[in-house]
Amino acid sequence: MASADMFPNVSFSDVNAAASQEAAGKAVFGLDPASGAPRLSLVRPGAEQAFQIDLSDAQIFKLGLMEWLCVSGETEAKAGVEEKLFSRAIKVVLRTEAESKAFSLAFQRWKQQTISGKAGESLENGSIVACKSKFDTKIEASSAQMYFHYYGQLLHQQNMLQDFVRTGTYYAAVMENRADFEGKVVVDVGAGSGILSLFAAQAGAKHVYAVEASEMVEHAQRLISGNPSFGQRITIIKGKVEEVELPEKADILISEPMGTLLVNERMLESYVIARDRFLAPDGKMFPTTGRIHMAPFSDEYLYVEMANKSLFWQQHNFFGVDLTPLHGSAFDGYFSQPVVDAFDPRLLISQSTHHTLDFTSMKEEDLYEIDIPLSFVSSVGTRVHGLACWFDVLFNGRWLTTAPGSPTTHWYQLRCVLAQPLYVMAGQEITGRLHLVAHSAQSYTIYLTMSAKMWGVGAEPDGILQTSTAKLELKEPYYRLSQPQAYMPQDQQQLPLSSLQAQGSGQQMQDGLSPGITVEQERDSAAFTR
Repeated sequence: MASADMFPNVSFSDVNAAASQEAAGKAVFGLDPASGAPRLSLVRPGAEQAFQIDLSDAQIFKLGLMEWLCVSGETEAKAGVEEKLFSRAIKVVLRTEAESKAFSLAFQRWKQQTISGKAGESLENGSIVACKSKFDTKIEASSAQMYFHYYGQLLHQQNMLQDFVRTGTYYAAVMENRADFEGKVVVDVGAGSGILSLFAAQAGAKHVYAVEASEMVEHAQRLISGNPSFGQRITIIKGKVEEVELPEKADILISEPMGTLLVNERMLESYVIARDRFLAPDGKMFPTTGRIHMAPFSDEYLYVEMANKSLFWQQHNFFGVDLTPLHGSAFDGYFSQPVVDAFDPRLLISQSTHHTLDFTSMKEEDLYEIDIPLSFVSSVGTRVHGLACWFDVLFNGRWLTTAPGSPTTHWYQLRCVLAQPLYVMAGQEITGRLHLVAHSAQSYTIYLTMSAKMWGVGAEPDGILQTSTAKLELKEPYYRLSQPQAYMPQDQQQLPLSSLQAQGSGQQMQDGLSPGITVEQERDSAAFTR
C-alpha cells in the first residue's frame, strides 16, 4: 500500500446509525484480498476493521472543505438471492484542506480501477469486461460522442487549417527546431487531419505515431498516403491516448490541445496523460507552456447588447400572456454566457496579468480546478463591465498568441460580462478571483468575482467595497463574431443606455490590424505572417 493512499489521521462516523459517534482512525485505499476489487477501509486503533467500502458502486460527496460523505450500496441475502436493500453513508473528516483534496483524488483514482460488474467475474462467453479508461470515467458518453463527431468532419478540420496564425506558427516552430526532430520518434496527440505529423516528418523525424480517436483517421490516412515521401514514416493509430499502446517511447510529443480560454474541451488533460505514458524522460513537448491572460474591460455597447436580449420577456401582453415573470431568469441566462469575439484592446482599462500552466511538469489533476487571484489598477475612471481573457502557448522559442490586437485566430478572445458593473476611478485597485471548475461535459464552469472600493459622497473613510459576481458556462458561449466590434473612447463610456442605443454600432472594426498589446506578442505574431 502506497503511503499516498493511506491517511493516518481521520475521523469517521456511520450516518445510518441511530447513535453514531465520530471515531478517530485511518483511511486506507487498497484491493480486497479475496475479490481483488478496489476498496476503502476505515480502521479504528486496536480494531481489525471498522468499515469496508466497496468502490465499485461507491460515490463521494463534498460536505465542506475537509468533510466528505462516502455512499455505497449495502446488500442482504434473502432466500439465496442477493438483493440491494439500502445505501450506507459514512462521513469522513480530514485534518487539512490539502489532505482533503488528496483524499478525494485517491478515491477517484482507486475507483477508476473498478471494472463493470464484479471484479474478475467471467461472463457467459468467457470474456472479462474491460476497465473503463480514465477518459470514460470523467467524461459523459454523449459529450464524447459529439466531440469526436465534430472533429471527424473535414469542414471543421479545414476551419483550423485555414487559421494561418495557428498553422503557420506550428510549422515555423517545427522547422526552426529541426535538430530536435531529426532522427527522433514523435507522437502526435489528437492528430486530426495529420498535418502536424506531416510537419514532423518534413523536419526529419524517424517515425511519427499519429493518435486520433475520431473518424478523421480515415481522411488522415488518405492524406498521409498521398504524401508518400513523408507518409511512409507515419503510423496512424485510432484510439484515445488514455487507452492505446505504443511500441516505443517518444522523443517528441506534439499536439494542438488548446480550446477556448486554453482549457475548454479538456484536451490538455489528455496531453499531460500522453506525456506520462509515452514521452521518454528527457523528451520534449511542443508546446511546453500555456498562459491565460486577464484584464478588466469597459464596453457599454456590449453591456447594452447583452441586457437588451432579455427585453422580449418584459412584455405584459404577449398574445394575452404576461411574460415578465421570466424576465429575471432570462437576464441571468444571457449573462451566464461568456462572449467570444475579437475586441479592440483599447477597451482594456488595466495592464493584464496571467496564470501559467507548465505542460512539462503539471499533473492532470491540476486541471480539474484552476484558481486565479486577480489584482489590477484601473488606468481610467469608468464602469468595469467584466473580465477579458485570452491565451498564448510557448514552443521552443516561439509564442502563439490569441491576444486582442494581434492577428485574429479561430479562438478569438473571451469576455466574462458582469450583470452588475463596477464603478472605478483612475488609480483604483480592482481585486477578485477567477475560478474554473471542470465538469464531465468536457468544459468548465467559470466563477468570477470582481471587487472595488466605492469612493465619493456617502462612502466611508476607507471606501465601501463594491462586489459583483458571475457564474458562466464555458461550453455554451455567445459567439459574437458577426457583430460590429466598435470602440468607444473612455470619455463617452458614461452615456445613458438610451443614447448608446441611438448611436448604434455601425463602425466595423478590422480584425487583426491593431498593434499588439505588447512588443513581445507583436514581434512573435508578425514573425510567421505569410
